[in-house]
Amino acid sequence: MSEVLPPRLEGTVRVSPDRVLGWAQFGDANGLPFICLHGTPGARRQIPPEARSIGLRHGMRIVGIDRPGVGKSTPFLYENVREFADDVKILADAMGFERFAVIGLSGGGPYALACAAGMPDRVVAVASLGGVAPTVGPDAIHGGLVGFGEHFADLIRVARTPLGFALAMLLKALKPVGNPALGLYARISPPGDRALLERPEFAAMFLDDILGRHEHFSAALSDIVLFCRDWGFELQDVKAPVVWWHGDADHIIPFAHGQHMVERLPDAELRVLPGESHLAGLGIAEEILTTLSAHLRDADGSLRRAGS
Repeated sequence: MSEVLPPRLEGTVRVSPDRVLGWAQFGDANGLPFICLHGTPGARRQIPPEARSIGLRHGMRIVGIDRPGVGKSTPFLYENVREFADDVKILADAMGFERFAVIGLSGGGPYALACAAGMPDRVVAVASLGGVAPTVGPDAIHGGLVGFGEHFADLIRVARTPLGFALAMLLKALKPVGNPALGLYARISPPGDRALLERPEFAAMFLDDILGRHEHFSAALSDIVLFCRDWGFELQDVKAPVVWWHGDADHIIPFAHGQHMVERLPDAELRVLPGESHLAGLGIAEEILTTLSAHLRDADGSLRRAGS
């Protein structure tokens, strides 16, 4: 397999007396600040190989975060999606990030929006890559895989710890046959996702992230519970500009959900990925990072002009 640049640094940040969040840093340690929020499932190393090398070459500091219950992060169930932003604020302080951009893939999308709603003075821009939409409240839309999960949310909430343990054991058992299992999944995936998963460097990233980082698996189950609750904020509360990339052949989060979200967010742009499916955002790292970098530089210039 092609070489995938490892994290430059990894560690944990204490966010309460009894909880920590795990993180992994890629790219330039002195570069423009980005926080990346993994999908469901996923972990802190779910950073595309291209993004890792671009960050190093072009001065971008990219930090991936483990949500509670996955990787190095302590298992925990928030009351709502919005509460995650309070933990990210602590992590951003520890990283020295005064203002930063946030990228959310799929299940990381709601948490990215929560960061913007919860830290309007610090989150400069958001990228959502096929992000999940609310299932309840004034911004709700139904359908897709998360809509299917609505029927089981109460059961998952009660049984997520034993279910998470069972899933972790299953992943552990699959680890020796990770390559063939991923290849099988690629063969039954839509063409766009299959092409991505068949690239050796992406296969290496997924295997490292999914199979190598899960001491617990309750985070994915917690995501389902929280996505099916009130998120603790409304889309109108997200004032930062949002760029929403979505494949129009997405088989997991319907393209109509992306259209719905962009229509309801105060400052949002929809970028359609023609013929692409759910993982398409992982294959356009340069476009995403370049777009958000422009927002970061504009924000920095505005601050300098205001202080002059």
